[in-house]
Amino acid sequence: MNKLEIMNKLDVKRLWKGFWQVADPRCWVASTVPMLVGAALSYGTRGRFSLPWFLLSLVGIYLIETGKNSSNEYVDYKTGVDRNIAPENRTPFSGGKKTIVQGKLSLNEVLYISIVTFLIACGIGLIIVLFREPRILWVGLLGVLISIFYSVPPFKFAYSGLGEFAVGFTFGPLVTLGMYMVMAQELDYRAMIVGMPIGFLIANVLWINQYPDYEADKQGNKKNWVVRLGKAKSIKIYITLFILAYVSLILVSVIYRNAFWLLGWISIPLAVKSVKIAQKEYNNIPKLIKANANTLLIYQVTGLAMMVASFLNG
Repeated sequence: MNKLEIMNKLDVKRLWKGFWQVADPRCWVASTVPMLVGAALSYGTRGRFSLPWFLLSLVGIYLIETGKNSSNEYVDYKTGVDRNIAPENRTPFSGGKKTIVQGKLSLNEVLYISIVTFLIACGIGLIIVLFREPRILWVGLLGVLISIFYSVPPFKFAYSGLGEFAVGFTFGPLVTLGMYMVMAQELDYRAMIVGMPIGFLIANVLWINQYPDYEADKQGNKKNWVVRLGKAKSIKIYITLFILAYVSLILVSVIYRNAFWLLGWISIPLAVKSVKIAQKEYNNIPKLIKANANTLLIYQVTGLAMMVASFLNG
């Protein structure tokens, strides 16, 4: 093997590792939870489920997430947000995917990954529209546009104070409704209500994860609401989002006349614990990490309980 072949092999290996780092399958839980709940809701209420269409939808959504991650990585590096995070504030929950700052990928490579993954995702969406459920077109189109403009001008939701809403709406009501429609082949707006608790909780995951990036976001003019309100005041919103999530489970329970939806309250003790940590340690990032991890766990536990409730909804 000559020197050129070795270099090409090493470059392909670097690109492959960089791709998976920016894709970050660990974070796919954000979309997996509403997809599982939406599919379970279809089966529980209509007895309808298709494994091939579920798996195809799963791949499409994961590609959209990868496209969003990549475009966000590109913009955050260009604005200096990722470069300005102090070493002591770098955590698994901060600084994006770190592919550019660690030299794993170049700016152009991250941009190309974003474009290609979005295009493939749109192709998968078109297949679903043509051969499974035509009405999913508008749901999918809205999801793609929100994902693109999460970081990209002219809207830059993450920089203009709409990022929290965009994440909560997309990974809550929108994805839940979309998966329900693909599985059940019908439009039922109640599925969006089911997605509300999920939306509030995933917005809270983003909310608490903005604390380690606070100074860098402020310096890079990334005006999310934690930056706008300040760390102390933002804890009140953190508490409020938990309350809204658990109260909305009551609404879902009433709409479906099924108390099993209240199984989601199983995560309340963990939420109380996370709030106490956040109230005490919001300026101490190494100690705040426990609240970051707990908030993600709450999202997963509540989502699992809602999936069980969906199956028992018949």
